[in-house]
Amino acid sequence: MSQKVIPIIPLPAADGPAESLYEAQKKIYPRSVTGTFARWRWVFVWLTQLVFYGLPWLSWSSEAGSRQAVLFDLAARRFYLFGDVLYPQDFIYLTGLLVVSALSLFLFTAVAGRLWCGFACPQTVYTEIFLWIERKVEGDRPQRMKLDAGGFTLERLVKKWFKHLLWIGVAMWTGFTFVGYFTPVRELGLEFLQTRMGSWEVFWVFFYAFATYGNAGFLREQVCKYMCPYARFQSAMFDRDTLIVTYDAARGEPRGTRGRRDDFAAKGLGSCIDCGLCVQVCPTGIDIRRGLQYECIGCAACVDVCDGVMDKMNYPRGLIRFSTQNALARGWSTREILRRVLRARVLVYGAVLAALCLGLAFSLAVRTPLRVDVVRDRASLARLVPGGKLENVYRLQVMNATEQTQRYRIAADGLEGLAVASEAEVTVDPAASRWVAVRLQIPDGSASPGSHPIHFDVHASNGDAAVREKSVFLVPR
Repeated sequence: MSQKVIPIIPLPAADGPAESLYEAQKKIYPRSVTGTFARWRWVFVWLTQLVFYGLPWLSWSSEAGSRQAVLFDLAARRFYLFGDVLYPQDFIYLTGLLVVSALSLFLFTAVAGRLWCGFACPQTVYTEIFLWIERKVEGDRPQRMKLDAGGFTLERLVKKWFKHLLWIGVAMWTGFTFVGYFTPVRELGLEFLQTRMGSWEVFWVFFYAFATYGNAGFLREQVCKYMCPYARFQSAMFDRDTLIVTYDAARGEPRGTRGRRDDFAAKGLGSCIDCGLCVQVCPTGIDIRRGLQYECIGCAACVDVCDGVMDKMNYPRGLIRFSTQNALARGWSTREILRRVLRARVLVYGAVLAALCLGLAFSLAVRTPLRVDVVRDRASLARLVPGGKLENVYRLQVMNATEQTQRYRIAADGLEGLAVASEAEVTVDPAASRWVAVRLQIPDGSASPGSHPIHFDVHASNGDAAVREKSVFLVPR
C-alpha cells in the first residue's frame, strides 16, 4: 500500500528578532521626593518600627518576676500581653482580632483606597528603608541608573557591596526582632553570642532576614503587583466615592512642554507640562495620568512631586490629588467629597466593626483568669472502694492566668452524697498550669446505673475567679 507524503512547508522568517513569551522585568529607579505625604510616610515608618523593634525589649514586672511584656511562648503554650496571660483555650480572642483587622481594612479601603499599602504596609515600610539606604550609598535616580549602566568598576563594586552589607544588617536585625516575639529576646541574643547555630530560633532568624532582604531589596513593587492578593480584590471594596490618587485630565490635557512665562492657554495646552516626574517617583512605575490602576498603592509620591512642579510654574496645586471619581466628574468641592464619606457601605462596615470591637473589649475585661479542663481517667471508669463507696477518678488541668500564686478549692455537685475524696485544695504557680487527680465518691446504690451529669466548681481562695465545668459520673450496672 502506498503512503501519502505530506510536504513540510517552512514558515517565513520574521523580519525582526523572535519575541519572548515573557516580558523582561525592567528595574524601577524611584526618584526621591519631598512634600507633605513624603513626610507622613516617614512618620509611619518611625512609628511602626519603634513599636516593632521596641516591644520585645520592654519588660513587665509581676510577682513571678520580670518578664518580656509581649511574648508568644509557643513551647509553653502561653501568650503574654502585658498584664494578661492567654492560653490556647483563649484562641477565640485571636480570631476576633483577625476579624477586626479584616473589617478595619475593608472600612479603610472603602473610605480612602489603598492608603494602608502606601503608608503602613510592612512591604512599603521596609522598601522605603532599603531605598533610603540605596540613595545614601549610590545616589538619587540619575546616579543609580548611571552606576548600573557603567559596567564593572571599582566604584560600583564598593558601593554595591556596602549597600548590600547595610541591607543584610537591617534584614538580620528585623529577623532577630521577629523571632524575639516568640523566644525571649535576651535568651535569643545569648544564642547568637554563643554561636549555637543548631537551634530552631537561629534558623527562623535567618529565614525572615532572607525574606526581608529579598522582598524589600529586590522584589519590591513585584510583591505589591503580583504576590499580594489585596491588589486583586481591592476593586470589590472601591466605588465612585472612594478617595484615590487621581489625575485631573480635564485640567491637565492636552499636556505639553512650555516655558514658565508662556501663556499655555493661548497655545491650547493644559496644566500638565509632561515632565514625567510623576512616573519617575512612582515606586511601582505606573503613569497615574492613565487613570486608576490596580498597581497604584496610594503612596501619593506623585501628588508631592506634581505639587512641586505646579509651584515652580505658578499654577494652582492639585493637578494630581486625592479625590473621587464622582468628584472629578461633577466638580465637587472638598466639603461635598467628605459629605459622601458616610454612605451606606461605610456605615455598615463601621457599625459591624464597632460592635465587634466593643464585644471583644468587654469579653477581655470580664475574662476569668482561670481555666479548668476535666478529663476522665480512662484506666478506671468506676470502682468500689472500702466504706461502701462508688468512686470515679478524674484529672483536672487547672490553669492560673494571673501573675500571682493562687490557691484553688475544688468541689463537685449533681448527685446525692457526692463528695471529693481527694485533696480539695491545690496551689498553682503564677502563669502556670497543674494536673490534679480528683476522686469523687457516692454511697453505693444511691444512684441508678448509667451516666449522670455532674459539675466541678473551682474557686480561687481570694474569690477573684470561679469556674464551673460539667462532666459525668458513671454508675455500673
